[in-house]
Amino acid sequence: MAKRDDPETIGRRVQRLRRERGMTQRQLAEPAYTPAYVSTLEAGRVRPSDDALRHLAGRLGVAFEELATGRPAHLATDLRLRLTEAQRTLATGETGRAAELYAGLLAEAEDHELGDIQADALLGLGECALETGELESGRQYFERSERALADAPLTARVPALRGRAVSHYLTGELRYAVYLFESTLDELNRAGLHDPDALLLLYASVIGPYMDMGAHARAAQAAELALALAPQAGDPALVARMHRSVARTLLAEGRIAEADASLAKAAELYRHLQLRTELANCHWMRGYVCAQNGELERAETELRAALDMLTAKRAGLYTRQVAVELADVLHRRGRSQEAAELLRGVLGDLSSERGAMHAAAAHRLLGIIAEDARDAEAAEEHYVRALSLLERAGAAGDLADLCRLLGDLLRRTGRVEAALDAYRTGLGHRTAPGTTTLGPAPAQPLL
Repeated sequence: MAKRDDPETIGRRVQRLRRERGMTQRQLAEPAYTPAYVSTLEAGRVRPSDDALRHLAGRLGVAFEELATGRPAHLATDLRLRLTEAQRTLATGETGRAAELYAGLLAEAEDHELGDIQADALLGLGECALETGELESGRQYFERSERALADAPLTARVPALRGRAVSHYLTGELRYAVYLFESTLDELNRAGLHDPDALLLLYASVIGPYMDMGAHARAAQAAELALALAPQAGDPALVARMHRSVARTLLAEGRIAEADASLAKAAELYRHLQLRTELANCHWMRGYVCAQNGELERAETELRAALDMLTAKRAGLYTRQVAVELADVLHRRGRSQEAAELLRGVLGDLSSERGAMHAAAAHRLLGIIAEDARDAEAAEEHYVRALSLLERAGAAGDLADLCRLLGDLLRRTGRVEAALDAYRTGLGHRTAPGTTTLGPAPAQPLL
């Protein structure tokens, strides 16, 4: 395909504009150039200088950029404004409408060969796909965004790299997600590319995979680095996301009041920015904190608020993740049948390729409910399914807990040797909580 700035393309563009205006080659050329030069230029046999293009643009009554590139004047600025609107639409929860806006932007950016806007539109489409649970499509959009920015600095590629890592994380590929996060952090820090927004985005996002792998020390370190970077970051929505992620490590360390305070800061920022999607996620996390602290009534209120917000914006995968946590609260409040019904509805849309961690959590909870109902066979079936999903994902901490549950069940039903095998498997995961499979920690930023 011909490029917009090659001699033949420019020549055809000049000829088309000249004819549209009813001008001769002499009229276009004078007084600075000859008709022969214009004829040679229109035939694509000479590359015009910038001075020649400015002269021709003035005679044709168009902007220099439009003549040189074929793009209407101010097109890039107009597309940037529309990109901001698409980002706001996604953040406020209208995922379907945001996807339409991003798709339109992508088509125009591709038509006019605006690589940076293509990359941002693809990034937006990837985020929309994550919201609706289309993880494979999301990963492909993020990969295309990275390719569009192949010649850009690493800091510019970080949002797309982070999106790709998150899509792998949500499918249950924890180790690969961590590898993507850590290798990017290592490259940024070793090269001295101290971009606070890029670093904060990566550190906040890697906390979840670390926690699920049982690598709590690395999660805590990532949280500390994120907190140190926050004052330097220029994006308040990014700072709010950081507070939400850091709350998870605070909770794991038993610092419940501090976790709740972090979430309160995040929620206030999201309300101020009118980011309904992120506010829903904040309600979700606060519900989780309340559940861990035994405040079950408040936990149910927070999780139902998150569920209502996410359902309204058709965020399929995230809706089902919240539903699993709400089911746990309902079970703990003595409403096990309601919890089981909620979980069965969730499992129809989750799999090893789509929300593996939450599918495992659903099976685990259904196993506990079955045990309470004295249905050992159903309980064992759910535990084994959960075990298979977690082994594939490498979620060490959750695996150890599940092996304990399965071992207890097998022991109570008289299968002592099988119970011992389950306990040994669990101990193996407990003594190797992810850090041994991750390799050296990435280089740290100079703070």
